[in-house]
Amino acid sequence: YEDPPSSGGRVVLVDRLWPRGVSKEKAWWDEWLKAVAPSTELRRWYGHDVERFEEFVRKYHDELDSPPAAVALEHLEELAGAGTLTLVTATHDVEHSAAQVLHDELLTRS
Repeated sequence: YEDPPSSGGRVVLVDRLWPRGVSKEKAWWDEWLKAVAPSTELRRWYGHDVERFEEFVRKYHDELDSPPAAVALEHLEELAGAGTLTLVTATHDVEHSAAQVLHDELLTRS
């Protein structure tokens, strides 16, 4: 989330929490879609413990099947269908993150 992408298109922050050290006035992304992020309970349970990642993915998919996450995911799908979409996250381990799960889900839907 530190550097804006150079590819153009829509840029969406997909974290439930606002990134530390970034003022809302200086944020360069187009939208903050916190409804698509994992619930606070799931996020705390996972705690970025890679050993829990497979179970996290399963539980997160369950959340993505129900409102409000399902509605937010549909919105992301519409944005992706309209052109370039960049998902922004504050996590350091993107490979084991909710943003990666969303990325993979959007690819399967396209």
